[in-house]
This record gives sequence, C-alpha cells and structure tokens, in this order.
Amino acid sequence: MSNYLSTKIIIENVTQFKMRGRVAYQGFVSSQVAINFSFSKPFNDPSGKGYQRPINKRRSMDFANYLSQGEDALYTPILLNATGHWVFHAYSKDRPLFGRLIASSKASLMDGQHRLSGIKEYVKTTNATLNVPFLAFHYLEEDEEIKLFNVINTKAKGIGTSLSKYLNRDNDDISWVATNLILRPDSPFFSKGTLIGKRTKDKHITLQNLYNLVTLLIKKSKLENLTKEKVTSIAMFYFNKIKELFPEQWEDFKTYRLSHIVSLNALAIAGNEILNSNFLSKSQQINSTRLLPLLENLRQIDWSTNGDLKYLKGVSGSKLLAQDILNCLI
Repeated sequence: MSNYLSTKIIIENVTQFKMRGRVAYQGFVSSQVAINFSFSKPFNDPSGKGYQRPINKRRSMDFANYLSQGEDALYTPILLNATGHWVFHAYSKDRPLFGRLIASSKASLMDGQHRLSGIKEYVKTTNATLNVPFLAFHYLEEDEEIKLFNVINTKAKGIGTSLSKYLNRDNDDISWVATNLILRPDSPFFSKGTLIGKRTKDKHITLQNLYNLVTLLIKKSKLENLTKEKVTSIAMFYFNKIKELFPEQWEDFKTYRLSHIVSLNALAIAGNEILNSNFLSKSQQINSTRLLPLLENLRQIDWSTNGDLKYLKGVSGSKLLAQDILNCLI
C-alpha cells in the first residue's frame, strides 16, 4: 500500500511527549481519517523490512461486532511511526506540548491493523463515526519498528513463533537457515513452507518446524560450527536427495508420511549422525560418493500413512523412526 497522501491531514488537540528519548504524539482522529492515514508493511515486502501478517478477515469482523456493543466497546490506541513526516505545531508558547499535527504522508502502522480493519467494516455497515485514539512516534528506524513490533507481539498473545523467527533471521543463524529453506526456489521446502505459521493444504511446514529441524540436523556435530550459508547448502543437499529418491511420497502429504513433521524430524536426527560421519573437514563438504548409496537404503521404509508409521507422533515418534532409519543406513 502506498504511503502517499493526496492532501495533508491536520490533526488537532495533540499532546507531544518523549518516551525513552523518542518524540511521540498522542491524540485521536475520526474513523474516516484513521482508515486512510497509515499503511502496513507486509512480512514479504521486497525491501526485506516488512513484518505485518496478512489481515485475518474473521478477526476484523469480530472486532467490528465488538464495536457494535456501543459504549462498552473500549479499545487501545493504534501504534504508528510517522517516519519524520508529521510536523507538530504548538498552539502557544505557554503550552508548548499541546497543539496540532500536520501529516504530509501516511504513517507506518506498527500495531492495530485488525482494529483498523474492523473499524472500517463497522463504519461501512453503520455509517457511524468513531474517535480512534493513536500513539505515533515522530521517527523510528525500520529496524526499531521491527524490534518493537516483535516485542509487542511476543510478550503478549501475538504473532507466533514462526513470524518471530523470520523477523529475527538477521540476528540468529538457525532462523536465517530456516528462512532460506522456505524462500529459495531450489529448496525442497519451497512449495511446502510458510513463514507466518499459518498452515494450508499445500503449505503445512512452518518456519518454526524448520527451525527445529535445522537444530536437530546440526546439534553437537561438525556442522554446528559452519557458516549459515554452508549449513543451508548441506541441509538442502540432504533433503533434496531424499525428495529425489521419493518424489511421489514427498509430494503426496495425504497418502504418505514422508513430509510429515514427525518424519522430517526423524530424518534430521538420523541426518545429524550420517552427515557428521561423512563430512569432509578439508573441503567442508559432504562426501556424496559415500552418502548417496547409503540413502538408497531408505527404500526399505514404508512411508505410507497406513503402514508402520501410522501411529508415530511427537518427539518420541521421531526418535523411534530415527533409529529405524539409522538401522537401514548403517
């Protein structure tokens, strides 16, 4: 969504204050202004600085229904970053912290997109006008925005672990590897992974699932000290070979358990031992000449949902299957 405003917005009766050294503004606007004076940065924004989830229509409608309760329907201010484009003018020198804001462009919406979406639905249905409270920082860097959004949504009931891992990918190597396993087109998880933790029929592997998988794959092994790029390359090599061995089983989630989380974790646990024992320290590569014939032995396992794996669940199921895999490979 564009942050362009065709005409400037003037907001009256605003209080200016400082929060931890940052200039901020507090006030309210009409609902008609509120639904148009901000924009959201989606998590997959091309800039790499996005963080918002797609709007959940049901949550928006739930909030619109909540607003219909009338005076009892209280709600918290929406949180904005004016990015330096909102200018404050005090009404008088005697009251330098009370005045009007002039907005020349839209603010970045950090918290409250479902409230605003619900307000939009409510106003459209009832033709009513609401006063919408806001708190706007005068200027935050984009990384500060992301950090604050992450804190707000992980300390309270919020965004979930997958999106949190995605937002932290530049500070945590395993998050970075897991993110790349979803985003890279040459990854076996490219068409199966979701960054935001919401599973669908086709995308049933979350970023948190892959974070756990990578951890199991490299934990306490020679791979643990490699660069994130090397770990990504090795993880892709290993699971791509498994996908090539079982193309039908990999794609058919309903009929086979190969791409179920319990099986993927088992393959990661077994892979930890197999890759570690076939790792060439000098070249920092996997000895594919030795590994590939070993992986052929995985054909001994029946991956069907109605076979021996039918009742395997959770961590204990992954550990049991991992031992069976190792028995086949060694």
